[in-house]
Amino acid sequence: MHHKIPATIITGFLGSGKTTMVRHVLQNAAGKRIALIINEFGDIGVDGGLLKGCGISGCSDDNMIELSNGCICCTVADDFIPSMTSLIERDTPPEHILIETSGLALPQPLIRAFNWPEIRNRVTIDGIIALVDAAALSEGHFANNEEHVKSQQQNDDSLDHATPLSELFEDQLTSADIVVLNKIDLVSKQNLQDITNTITKQTRQGVQIIKASHGALPLEALLGLEKQAETDIKARHEINHHHHHEHENIHDEHDHHHDHHSHDNHGHDAFESFQISFGTISHLDDFITKLEHTIQTFDILRLKGFASVANKPMRLVIQAVGPRIEHYFDRPKETSEQDKTELTVIGFAGLDHQAIEKALLSSVMDQKIAS
Repeated sequence: MHHKIPATIITGFLGSGKTTMVRHVLQNAAGKRIALIINEFGDIGVDGGLLKGCGISGCSDDNMIELSNGCICCTVADDFIPSMTSLIERDTPPEHILIETSGLALPQPLIRAFNWPEIRNRVTIDGIIALVDAAALSEGHFANNEEHVKSQQQNDDSLDHATPLSELFEDQLTSADIVVLNKIDLVSKQNLQDITNTITKQTRQGVQIIKASHGALPLEALLGLEKQAETDIKARHEINHHHHHEHENIHDEHDHHHDHHSHDNHGHDAFESFQISFGTISHLDDFITKLEHTIQTFDILRLKGFASVANKPMRLVIQAVGPRIEHYFDRPKETSEQDKTELTVIGFAGLDHQAIEKALLSSVMDQKIAS
């Protein structure tokens, strides 16, 4: 997958904050060549105009492809594949592709499109992010203006009008690698906890739920997930059907009054990252177990880096999104990497740097003593 261009899919109903998140990613790209594919549909078309006119440095019209003939998920043969092909065949192809969907169609066809012969060896789904309007959910709705969303659905001939919003919402959650609960500043702490509990039941095991106020999350938390979502479509499609009943009753579950606002404001400024460096890991399995425990203990959002493992000539890559850790050997170690492990830790402001470093270093020291 290392020669493939990573693509991030951002989904969520109208008003959940997708465009704000996309704008934030583009504004903080730091020179990274990011291309954007945005669905042009109804009022969502205004989003494209906003992005074009936002004055973001390096965000020219040439880096944007708007899909104007219906939902991105339902017109892959006519629009999406040619759009992707034109991007990846440029003299200077993008380093990352963002795809903002309308949120009104099932995400599965879009995921499957990445296995089409024209692009399957050249692009991979780095991760799928589902934005959820926490304020709307707290009042028993899937979107801030649910009737407007239903009207859009009815007016688009390319969509299945019979698909209830509850099923669309569920499929977004089932497909996601990260769920962003947005607008938490408008929700009481009790309601937020109720919503989080409900969302947790309707996502796959290990999927991370991040709380935000304006969808402004650090790029390190959103990009570089390396999930290759197109390779595990079945897992993202195995929905427990009893969840449909839970969704259909969401209006009853969250019909709470909230007169106290949550102060758990995880905006962009509420994140931090730091690096940890140490030597060779003696026993990989033991270290990964300790890593899982440390991530859960300190509520770490992301952890990534490279490690040196004893008696292994290859460099180890470590990628963790919440409690889900992936690791693999990618290439032979260089001379400077023979006895070096470097990890980047990302989380909410207030991370206990010393305690986290001590936990990981102690695991390495324990391994040395054991050997």
